[in-house]
Amino acid sequence: MEAHPTPAFSARPVSIGPYILKNNLALAPMAGVTDLPFRNLCRDLGAGIAATEMLTSDARLWNTNKSQRRMSHRDEPEPRIVQIAGGDPAMMIDAAQRNVDTGAQIIDINMGCPTKKVCNKAAGSSLLRDEELVARILEAVVAAVSVPVTLKIRTGWSPDARNGVRIAKIAEQAGIQALAVHGRTRACMFGGEAEYETIAAIKNAVRIPIFANGDIDSPQKAKLVLEKTGADGLMIGRSAQGNPWIFREVDYFLHTGNCLAPPSHEEVRATMRAHLRNLYAHYGDWTGIRVARKHIAWYARGRPNAEIFRAEAMQAESVATQLHAVDAYFADLAGVSRASSPTAA
Repeated sequence: MEAHPTPAFSARPVSIGPYILKNNLALAPMAGVTDLPFRNLCRDLGAGIAATEMLTSDARLWNTNKSQRRMSHRDEPEPRIVQIAGGDPAMMIDAAQRNVDTGAQIIDINMGCPTKKVCNKAAGSSLLRDEELVARILEAVVAAVSVPVTLKIRTGWSPDARNGVRIAKIAEQAGIQALAVHGRTRACMFGGEAEYETIAAIKNAVRIPIFANGDIDSPQKAKLVLEKTGADGLMIGRSAQGNPWIFREVDYFLHTGNCLAPPSHEEVRATMRAHLRNLYAHYGDWTGIRVARKHIAWYARGRPNAEIFRAEAMQAESVATQLHAVDAYFADLAGVSRASSPTAA
């Protein structure tokens, strides 16, 4: 392990309402990714908090299998967080109350999603253009439920309309109890590099906990983002895809100043296998096999002979075939590692 002379970060526990998080690391909600199996995996590997995938506030659309799975948080560790999105205060109230009635312990409001599908419905980051509507939605939801309400935003609609500080003040005034800020505007989508100056300004402007989000892909980058923003915590999204170990690695580095060794091939195989089995159980075999394909591609990213492995796993039409591909691939990797070792026979 690479040693550092002093710990990189002295963490203050983050509280959201009555809940004191085990650490200051959050898994970012991602549509099509942060389902129950992935949330539980990231929590097991060090994430202190994880919200559901974004759920539309239109309860008329909740009867599909897709929406029902998004709402599922059975046996999930506390606090159970459901993220909702919408532009109508009355519908947002209804969605929040229904989810609290079914066990949500924190309601998270999405005003950060940049996709056209969401923004075209006057939801997600499109709301940042209407500060009055933002206030109405936040005040309405906070008043309507007895659980803490949190918010996810971007730094603004576009680089010339960064109003993140004003939105943060509106959120604090409305009673929002924690705020996650992605360091890009809606116009930036996921291009270029995240900027952290606006997050730092937001942190200086309000007293509620702030989670910095965007381009946190290593323990060293995590430390840098904390230093640049002064944030209370970090939210990690795309960098956890195929690498859920990033949470324990960041947590360890921030508290000790040391780097953990990366997971062994055997640990990756075992974790991947358990994750896939949980996907099959959550979705059923047919859908689970297909959902697993993107996770397999992410796990294989950057590893030797990944293209051949991905092709075989993507073509699998049965649980047994897909799991066999995983086992065979990592057995080959272990053989390569032994053969390349200086002590190999």
